[in-house]
Parts: sequence; C-alpha cells; structure tokens
Amino acid sequence: MQGNAMTDLPGLVVTGASGRMGQMLVKMIAASGRARLVGCLERPGHAWLGQDVGEAMGGAAVGVKVTDDALEVFAKAQGVIDFTTPAASVEFAALAAQARAVHVIGTTGLEPGHLARIALAAHHAVIVRAGNMSLGVNLLVRLTQKVAQALDADWDIEVVEAHHRAKVDAPSGTALMLGQAAAAGRGVDLDDAMVAGRHGISDAREHGSIGFSSIRGGDIVGEHDVIFAADGERIVLRHIATDRAIFARGALRAALWGQSQKPGEYDMMDVLGI
Repeated sequence: MQGNAMTDLPGLVVTGASGRMGQMLVKMIAASGRARLVGCLERPGHAWLGQDVGEAMGGAAVGVKVTDDALEVFAKAQGVIDFTTPAASVEFAALAAQARAVHVIGTTGLEPGHLARIALAAHHAVIVRAGNMSLGVNLLVRLTQKVAQALDADWDIEVVEAHHRAKVDAPSGTALMLGQAAAAGRGVDLDDAMVAGRHGISDAREHGSIGFSSIRGGDIVGEHDVIFAADGERIVLRHIATDRAIFARGALRAALWGQSQKPGEYDMMDVLGI
C-alpha cells in the first residue's frame, strides 16, 4: 500500500518558535512542499504554549500546537531546527540524538563545554552546526581561508561585523567562523592570534594577530568584512545579508540533507559541497 505523499515527507520540529527565525522557519517549512511541521517548542511559561502556532503568529491554524515538551515532539520527528540559546541547544542535542533525529544548530555563542556535549550527541545522530547557514557566507569563509593562505603575516587581518541592536553575543558566530578560516589559512591557532576589541592607549598592533570589531545597531541583519591590510594596499572580502530568509533556507536545506547521512557532526560546507 502506498503511503500518503504528505506524511512521507520528513517531519521537522522548530525550537524557539516565537522568535524571528522560528516564525520564518514555520512559514518556510509549511510552504516548502519538501517537509512537514510536526512540532513547535517554546520555553516553559511562554504565552504561546497550548496555542496553534499558526494562530499564535496571527494567521490561520496549521494543526500544530506550541509545547515545552521536547521529548514528546522529538519522538515523532525526523529533524529539529534549532536557533535558541547555548544551554537549550545542548539539551536539545541529547534529546534529538535519543530520537535519532537530524539536529540543525544555528545557535551562536557556544563555548567549549557546550561543543563537547554536542560532539557526544553526534555519536548517535546527525548534527549540522554552523554559525551561519547562508550559501554566501560559507563561500566567504572558504575565500577567507584561501586568501589568508596566499598572503604572509605582513598582511594584517581584521574581521568587522555588524548586527541588530538585540544581538547579545560578540563577536558573532559568523565572525568567529571567518577568523577561524583566516587562522587555518595562516596555519595558526585563533585562540593565540585573536584580539577582540580595543580601548584606550595600547601597544602597536601585534604582528600576525587577527582583530575583531563588533557593531550593534538598528535592525541590521548581518554584515561581515574581512580586511587584509598591508603597506600600500588592502583586500576587503564582504558579505551583506538583507533578509533572514537566507538563514532559514539554509537550515531547511541542512535538515533535508541530513536525512541521508550517517551519525556525526557536519557543517554547511558539507551540506553545500564546497
């Protein structure tokens, strides 16, 4: 007997459903024709709990109620798309691994302890984790590594990023991706080369360091420059995001790609094949 075409599609859960990314993902999954929405999560006590997510967003009902019970919704899902907080993402990683669901993590601000726990969960399920899900940014990461590889340490490297006023982590996850790419191209450890923010009177710029500057204001979606500066010339690599839909599209693509992969930890380079 043939299955229903709709129910044969991968079932996805959106965490942090009331947030900007969460609402965009809910709409994108519904319109995609390639997946179905089977769950929406919010934190305990949230005003949306118990409501149909479509109605909570101000539209028509979609048949999925917002819940704070991750275990229940993960059990019926093939994928989880997660743009929340580091502490929440670590808990979701363990639960998604139990359910053998693909876990797409777009959360930024993850520290070594969080990453270690996510790596443990990846022994049992597919995890796709990236500081940025857009195609353009991931191409910029690769270009940054190539340019850093081609230039010597006489070229100073600075990463400048700008985001909306509500963003709480700095430098951004994308800026750190770019810094790591530059460090890899140069053959150094970013932890040793990184200089984040400058204030007051300081010594001259340390040879070989990789600097970071963060701008916060208005509704800036995301802008990233990687500046290679030498005496007499500069190379500037730039990516400007004007619509958060690029991140939602990338996350959905990652969730679908992960359905055919073996357990392990992947990034958007793997998903995009670059």
